[in-house]
Amino acid sequence: MSKPSDNPADPFKKALAEATKVMADDPDLSVSYTVDPSGVSGDAMRLPQISRRMTRDEVLLARGTADALALQRRYHDDTTHARYAPPGDMARELYEAMETARCEAMGARDMPGTAGNIDAKISHEAIRRGYGQITQPSEAPLPVAAGYLIRHLATGRDLPDDAANVMELWRGFMENQAGGTLDNLQDVLSDQSAFAKFARQMITDLGYGDQLGDDPDDMSDDSDEDGSSDDQEEEEQPDSSGQDDEGDEADASPEQSQEETQDPSQAQVSMDEMADQELGDEAEMPEGEAPMEPPAPQPISEADPDYAVYDTEYDEEILAEDLAEAQELERLRAYLDQQLEPLKGAVSRLANKLQRRLQAQQNRSWEFDLEEGILDAGRLARVVANPTTPLSFKREKDTEFRDTCVTLLLDNSGSMRGRPISIAAICADVLARTLERCSVKVEILGFTTRAWKGGQAREKWLNAGRDQQPGRLNDLRHIIYKSADAPWRRTRDNLGLMMKEGLLKENIDGEALEWAHRRMAGRPEARKILMVISDGAPVDDSTLSVNPANYLEKHLRDVIAMVEKKKQVELLAIGIGHDVTRYYDRAVTITDVEQLAGAMTEQLASLFDSDPRARARVMGIRKAS
Repeated sequence: MSKPSDNPADPFKKALAEATKVMADDPDLSVSYTVDPSGVSGDAMRLPQISRRMTRDEVLLARGTADALALQRRYHDDTTHARYAPPGDMARELYEAMETARCEAMGARDMPGTAGNIDAKISHEAIRRGYGQITQPSEAPLPVAAGYLIRHLATGRDLPDDAANVMELWRGFMENQAGGTLDNLQDVLSDQSAFAKFARQMITDLGYGDQLGDDPDDMSDDSDEDGSSDDQEEEEQPDSSGQDDEGDEADASPEQSQEETQDPSQAQVSMDEMADQELGDEAEMPEGEAPMEPPAPQPISEADPDYAVYDTEYDEEILAEDLAEAQELERLRAYLDQQLEPLKGAVSRLANKLQRRLQAQQNRSWEFDLEEGILDAGRLARVVANPTTPLSFKREKDTEFRDTCVTLLLDNSGSMRGRPISIAAICADVLARTLERCSVKVEILGFTTRAWKGGQAREKWLNAGRDQQPGRLNDLRHIIYKSADAPWRRTRDNLGLMMKEGLLKENIDGEALEWAHRRMAGRPEARKILMVISDGAPVDDSTLSVNPANYLEKHLRDVIAMVEKKKQVELLAIGIGHDVTRYYDRAVTITDVEQLAGAMTEQLASLFDSDPRARARVMGIRKAS
């Protein structure tokens, strides 16, 4: 008889898992609860973690996420979806959002109880992304608004307030551009192929038809016609091979004969006329044509194309050793070591603990009974007992974390001055040294600005007449303390730069996170982990004084959403003295800077833990004890 669980949330989790399997019409589905991003991979579904307290928000979010993913699995066909999927980025996002809305609307129609649960999920996501504070359509994501509109029209249900705000900002535009197409929504809702064509037409109506690529239906028709014409040519080939030249001339069309008998001088005149026409000015171009326009400039931010920067000329990405002389770095490093002398013993114990955990995983997985490798001494007794038994060899398996890169992104803002930045620097030092012993590459980056309250970009803006909402006005300073491929012993002194007076200024977290993500995405390692250490929200007075109050905060949320959506990098954060869980799903907040060493070590060690339950226990903690 199994021992009953002492977790009050377990019965609810079990019931929700069984209900999800029934709703998805998939009895083989495996349902787990984790702090990792929710989703489905093969036959495994990940749902949001539910704590022992079982708060109302946790329960509603888990039920809504389970219903949404189950309906997607029940009503969605990957093959059909891929057949009509457009290649362009914006078109693809619109297509995905509308298909998700279709599945949820189908569930609301067939199983009305799911509608309220999904409303709770939508409300949670809209609040987390700050949709309720958006006032301009340019700040609201069009694909999200399109998905909301499809769900609203298909079900007739009102959306949660924050989500409705985004939909209403774009609703007038979408109905004006695609009103005729939207009238057919109910007719195509239950047929995924017909709805995919409907979605492609919507994308065209909204002005992104150039991103759709070739029509898959036309491509099928063309291939059939090409096949039949090829067959016809093959059948006619023997008959035409016997014809003489006179027969060929007789079968030629009048247009072809005229072209072949055209006077060469006339052909030359025609070519000259065509060349003159091509070289003519724009007034002489045929009606309906336009001169080639230069390509549109690339957006500053991949996460939010509407995020603006007034001038990037004065931004800098710089090595730490270029900001101070070698003698000064050595002096600052000695000062840093002196500041952390009282914590030396604790930090050393934490470093040893992390190294033991990683090396234990590194050495405990082996392949046995191989024909080559390391001689397996444990099986020599078989050879002694029976000399005809062949020798047995073993080989250590490659563990997941060996092909791993970890980036530590440190907030170098003025609010970190003093003990917080000292602790952050020494912990980055210890982690880099420890992980390097375990064959894990580590990169240490920092971010701040070059000036207080705006730099040269702001001066340029003032001299140009002070445009309205110019975007980010300060000059960025992104610092590379240690690159992933540089050995720790050569970069140890660089971390002392954080002790330099005047270095720490303001923090623009969104662009720094996007910068670190780009650097990691280009790395060859199979697994990438990005740990952000910050003490609160992004702040830059020069930018926030002439832009919306949530300008930098919204961009940070958009970058986090992009990183989590792409899933190329595992993202987690540690907040020092301030709660950063409102930005990062996987985060720990500490109230005393002396807890930072333990928090960083436990968080990073948990990522390498092979037991998912152990990982969930650590990653699910929102506040360090």
